[in-house]
Amino acid sequence: MYRYLLIIGFIFFSLSTVSAQTADTTHKASKATRKAAKAVSSKDTLKGKRQDTVAVKSPRVKKEKVYHPDSLHDPHKAVIRSLIVPGWGQLYNHQWYFVPAIYAGLGLLVDAVIFNNTYYKEFLQLAKYREYGITPTPGMAYYADAVLYQQQPDQAIYDANDGYRRNRDLCILGFAGAWGIQCIQAYIQAKFIHSFSVDNNLSMRVEPGVMSQPSLFAQTSAISVMPGLKITFTFGK
Repeated sequence: MYRYLLIIGFIFFSLSTVSAQTADTTHKASKATRKAAKAVSSKDTLKGKRQDTVAVKSPRVKKEKVYHPDSLHDPHKAVIRSLIVPGWGQLYNHQWYFVPAIYAGLGLLVDAVIFNNTYYKEFLQLAKYREYGITPTPGMAYYADAVLYQQQPDQAIYDANDGYRRNRDLCILGFAGAWGIQCIQAYIQAKFIHSFSVDNNLSMRVEPGVMSQPSLFAQTSAISVMPGLKITFTFGK
């Protein structure tokens, strides 16, 4: 009887010992796994911090803007637009800052035309009164001006008439010229955009040089060459 109890007790003791060892091994394994995960997480955190630090310290590289020819940009369209409406060709060329200057110049010329034409009509009527010997009466055109200038000689009236007419005509020509100039400017700029590359490849070099042919002022000199200045422009493709 005691022998069986001893055998049963030994079996239970053996089982409890194995179970305790298994639990202890599992606990140690789980603890080691947690330590390994924590170590990996710490490494990832340190790596992320290092990457963030490097990203903050590294300077940003600014890419320079390069301009290339635009074969679709039509100079003919630019000049036609400027002929129709002043400044439209500049807007087509993306040069809006020219538009206020264009309209300011044209506006001043229009104002000058109106001013000179007003006084031209006035002095033209006064010149007719003097030429035909008409004494203006109240109610007639420019009666107040005729009274104001009645002490002036006839030649002064004629000269004033001619002067205001000349100034009016010059302002009209100036208006037409300004309109044409802005058309030419729109065409030239559109031609540059269409055919040329305007970027950092454009360079200029200035260096001294020698002219082999004597100039007009050096023909009497015994020296056959003259010093000069050489300027070289390089256009990149």
